[in-house]
Amino acid sequence: MAEHPAYPVGLRLSGRRVVVLGGGQVAQRRLPALIAAGADVHLVSPEATPSVEAMADAGEITWTRRPYEEGDLADAWYALIATSDPRASAEASAEAERHRVWCVRSDDADAATAWTPATGHSEGVTVAVLTTDAKGRDPRHTAAIRDAVVEGLRDGTLVAPHHRTRTPGVALVGGGPGDPDLITVRGRRLLAEADVVIADRLGPRDLLAELPPHVEVIDAAKIPYGRFMAQEAINNALIEHAQQGKSVVRLKGGDPFVFGRGMEEAQALAEAGIACTVVPGISSSISVPGAAGIPVTHRGVAHEFTVVSGHVAPDDERSLVDWSALAELRGTLVVLMGVDKIGKIADTLVAHGKPADTPVALVQEGTTAAQRRVDATLATVAETVRTEDVRPPAVIVIGEVVGIGSGLPE
Repeated sequence: MAEHPAYPVGLRLSGRRVVVLGGGQVAQRRLPALIAAGADVHLVSPEATPSVEAMADAGEITWTRRPYEEGDLADAWYALIATSDPRASAEASAEAERHRVWCVRSDDADAATAWTPATGHSEGVTVAVLTTDAKGRDPRHTAAIRDAVVEGLRDGTLVAPHHRTRTPGVALVGGGPGDPDLITVRGRRLLAEADVVIADRLGPRDLLAELPPHVEVIDAAKIPYGRFMAQEAINNALIEHAQQGKSVVRLKGGDPFVFGRGMEEAQALAEAGIACTVVPGISSSISVPGAAGIPVTHRGVAHEFTVVSGHVAPDDERSLVDWSALAELRGTLVVLMGVDKIGKIADTLVAHGKPADTPVALVQEGTTAAQRRVDATLATVAETVRTEDVRPPAVIVIGEVVGIGSGLPE
């Protein structure tokens, strides 16, 4: 065979006959992609793995339960030879050559007329990697290159500019609890593609430093409010930039719909006729305790957990929390935005029957380099917050689970 590089091409196999010889592990790996391509897949093999058999049972492929026979590749557009019989593989390969059927061989790539590239997918893009040096073909190296490219596309570290017009709109992106690595893959990709980013103070700030110079970054805390309330001003900023045809990301800490006013912003955008995408984020209510070694549930200890906002005190008429009911629960109570109100919260829980020695943990700036954990009880937490100078943002965990992870590294 001449030592020329393979010519890369994308085969459109929808509705076209594809023959796979052999029902083992190679077929099990390759069949899903052929099915996804819409190919009319015919498997010829006396036996198959349970997964391949399940594909046949589901009607995704047609299975002929016998060894290869001359003529099996007639009218095929593409063939995958993955048998354990060297003689059958050679005969089938010869038939494919006679019928001008592109043929992949799992046993001898050099004897094949086609190679299967290492492929991966990310948001409508297929990455296919082939080795150009026949003598130095290394499937592991090829797969590693594929993985690096796909990962870069998914997490936004590898960004190619869009030359076609993009649909303007707003993405409400949950940035997670603080560690930039804890944003979702989709959130990071949208952030990398944005024209404008309106960011909360509690969003993962390190991600902003990675944005291209042309991206306009707006600190939501510094938007001029004028005669508007803060949220109204933010809503107006989102609408204004989207109406200018820009791709806007509203970057929030945690999850947009967990005390993040995400629905208020989504409703404002809907009323203005602006497309809105919601990208959920990892909520600090479970991730920050976990990062500090505290499970919000644990077998035999807590079968439930409740997340409440502590931004208004229990005796405030604006409070919507039934603190007396919470005091009767046996599970875990997670309080967000409650550092300055924890004294009144603790007193209220104890007054309604919660034991005063119930363990409490405060995790400040969880998942970041500045994370620290301070432990107390309901009886001592108010004084502990003062003496230890605990400041927001901090997640407060109340319940027996606080002691479960004692001694584990944070």
